[in-house]
Amino acid sequence: MTSINRTQSSNSRTIWLCLLVALLEGLDLQAPGVAGVRMAREFGFDHSQMGLAFSAGSLGLLPASAIGGRLSDLFGRKRVLMAAVALLGLFSLATTLTNDLASLLVVRLLTGLGLGAAMPNLIALSTETSRPDRRNFAVGMMYSGMPIGAGLGSLVGVLWPETSAWRLVFLIGGFGPLLILPLLALFLKDSFSAQDSTILSGKASRPGVVFALFRDGRAAATTSLWISYLGTVVILYVILNWLPTMLQSRGLTGSQAHTVQVAYNFGGGAGALLITLLMDRIGRTATVMMMYGGMATALALLGILAGNAMLVCAGFFAGMCLLGGQSALYAIASSIYPTEVRGTGVGSAVAVGRVGAIVSPLGAGLLMAAGLDATTLLFACIPFVAVSAVAALLIVARFQMKIGKAVVAQ
Repeated sequence: MTSINRTQSSNSRTIWLCLLVALLEGLDLQAPGVAGVRMAREFGFDHSQMGLAFSAGSLGLLPASAIGGRLSDLFGRKRVLMAAVALLGLFSLATTLTNDLASLLVVRLLTGLGLGAAMPNLIALSTETSRPDRRNFAVGMMYSGMPIGAGLGSLVGVLWPETSAWRLVFLIGGFGPLLILPLLALFLKDSFSAQDSTILSGKASRPGVVFALFRDGRAAATTSLWISYLGTVVILYVILNWLPTMLQSRGLTGSQAHTVQVAYNFGGGAGALLITLLMDRIGRTATVMMMYGGMATALALLGILAGNAMLVCAGFFAGMCLLGGQSALYAIASSIYPTEVRGTGVGSAVAVGRVGAIVSPLGAGLLMAAGLDATTLLFACIPFVAVSAVAALLIVARFQMKIGKAVVAQ
């Protein structure tokens, strides 16, 4: 086997391993939505307490995303990713041992540290080990694991509807990461190591956080990226955590509501592949416009349609646009920053998005506890779509101008 073939094989294994980690992340992110109603019955939680439990994991995601991305620029992608996967597995298992709200909040907070630190490294690894003309799709392929994993978590809710079965999804989400750690140690290629960081930047002059985010013409792109992430994640986490509860409030059974959630998540896997493939084929501007137009339409359909079959179709379409659209933002983020600060840049954007992941489930829970119906809540998310779309299109426009200038200079 030639050195080129060996490199291609190593790169391919790395992307597949990243997909596997993303799948386990998706399962754990969906776990509170699957288990929430049953945990509420067992522990006597109301809507606001459930929202607080959902937000606890996201609170851990916020600092971990920024710190995990920064550490990967300093110490390497592989080392930080393996530590994050170990945290995810250990504290997912610990979730099954909780017996009250306080212990649940602590464990989900610590689980969020592993979840948050992993994603910037998965994005960077997928970008840096793929061909330049396939980078959007490589990121989309990796990210498709998250909604597929979430769909598998939702499937657990369909197959085991008993109240006491809520621990099963956390057991799967705990043992899975621990079992793949040896595979990461043996086969994961470190696309940017501590040695690379030293060579590129020098031990005494590695790029700082401010330089990474706001120097060399990156200030406007970073700001727009943060706005787009924040608005999109607000919507994403309302649906991710509250869709089964909202559908049951409209008369669906628990099994029917979780079936819609399964369709939503598997639609996300298909959407991640389709949207990023379109980005490579027809360009980012047209793809982003279609993506956000689809998000607004999907929210409206979930709000007005009735009947299990129609809602399953609407859930699949919503997953394609909402979850699939997240992969497009990850691909865009990875292209803004050069290799030596990519982890810092992507991690900061993911961290800002996590603000939405904290606020949205808690806010939705408080609104529903106050009597707001599910349809009104879904339509209230549409303005966030518009703001996020404008911010994403501004980033794409700046990227196209940068490419155009580079071509002219040549």
